[in-house]
Amino acid sequence: MAAPELISAFDALLADLDGVVYAGPHAIPGAVESLRRLAGIGVGLGYVTNNASRTPAQVAQHLRDLGAPAEDHQVVSSSQAAGELLASLLPAGARVLVTGGDSLAQEIALVGLVPVRSEAEQPVAVVQGFHPDLGWKDLAEAAYVIAGGALWVATNTDMSIPQARGMAPGNGTLVGAVAAATGQRPLVAGKPEAPLFHAAAKRLAADRPLVVGDRLDTDILGGNRAGFATVAVLTGVDTRETILAARTLERPGYLINDLTDLYRPYPAIESDAGQHRCGAATAVVHGQTVRVSGDPADLDAWRAACSAWWTANPETITALAPVLEWLDH
Repeated sequence: MAAPELISAFDALLADLDGVVYAGPHAIPGAVESLRRLAGIGVGLGYVTNNASRTPAQVAQHLRDLGAPAEDHQVVSSSQAAGELLASLLPAGARVLVTGGDSLAQEIALVGLVPVRSEAEQPVAVVQGFHPDLGWKDLAEAAYVIAGGALWVATNTDMSIPQARGMAPGNGTLVGAVAAATGQRPLVAGKPEAPLFHAAAKRLAADRPLVVGDRLDTDILGGNRAGFATVAVLTGVDTRETILAARTLERPGYLINDLTDLYRPYPAIESDAGQHRCGAATAVVHGQTVRVSGDPADLDAWRAACSAWWTANPETITALAPVLEWLDH
């Protein structure tokens, strides 16, 4: 009997977008086809994104333009989470300075708050989300209001965004600029906080969702915090090396090349007397070195290395990279 596909153990897929489904305007190879196959096997699909520069409807339209299945309600964004967080902390009708795009302002209005664009309008809070047109004047306006004692909420703090030409600065870099000017830190509404993932699972009535993402510090950490299974995909920010070095809270349950691997059996990892085996590859830890017997191009070798290194270092609060020794190369 053939081994079951990885995705068959779950009732929904909660997918990140940037670096998982697309990079910039273009779909990542194999992603759209993989997402379209889910409906045929009865697996729900939700999109969980920290990108606050577009409305969920705009994100869903982009996905449909790429050929991916997407209804507006399937997209859960950090701008929605920011609006809900602010609505829980402020009275209805409170004024909120929007440091971001019109889509973020729309989410603020939808929860009964009043989006404004300047300190002169006397906002009691600031919401900051990424938009490519944000400039120094926008960040300065936010800094003035925050320095005056206003509540500050950031949609997310991603330091980079995968684009077609490479990695570009993310909202975290802009939040960092305001933090440096004010000495303050925002509340964060989106990933890696758990509520965004719980909201997505609730919409799909999912009991066993699988969170797939390319970033350890947002997707995997958030999925782990939510208590869901997590899988890291190698089409975006994090690499084999950074995943191997991951701190405990950011370690994924699974590691795949791209979304097409969801439809392949996931190899069992066995350990005996300190030797960890995955497929034909084995890994053993000696001090700060992981000795791997296998091909560096074979993901099974990295899965074995992760199992060995993480078992030897079960509790790390910072990233910890081993020395890798490839015995066969």
